[in-house]
Amino acid sequence: MAEVGIFVGTIYGNALLVAEEAEAILSAQGHKVKVFEDPVLADWQYYRNHYALVVTSTTGQGDLPDSIAPLFHDIKEQVGYQPELHYGLIALGDSTYTHFCGAGKQFDALLQEQGAQRVGDVLTIDASEEPEPEAVSNPWVESWGARLQ
Repeated sequence: MAEVGIFVGTIYGNALLVAEEAEAILSAQGHKVKVFEDPVLADWQYYRNHYALVVTSTTGQGDLPDSIAPLFHDIKEQVGYQPELHYGLIALGDSTYTHFCGAGKQFDALLQEQGAQRVGDVLTIDASEEPEPEAVSNPWVESWGARLQ
């Protein structure tokens, strides 16, 4: 099965909860999975030839959480073209704010610009409608994991 790195950007812990649930689901499907709460570029580089799942919440005016912002900037400034990368993205946000899921959208735009191949659609989870984000993410993760080789 596939090797999956889950890269987490969290503020209050919801994104980490979603990531941990995803880890359990993907592991049950037979994938080898590792969660990175404070991911660094070396972690990311390993998974460029495997699968990356980015799970991030949004802060401020659509900004990246402090736990994942350094990774985002390192990918932007040091990695460049990475068409070998296959990834998924779960973005958490609150639609009552102007920049709903802004961090996830930034991450997706960067990876698309670098030629990475997204597996499936970006999942956006609205905190103002979904108090338990894992209720929305778990079925998506099951479907996403079934697509991995």
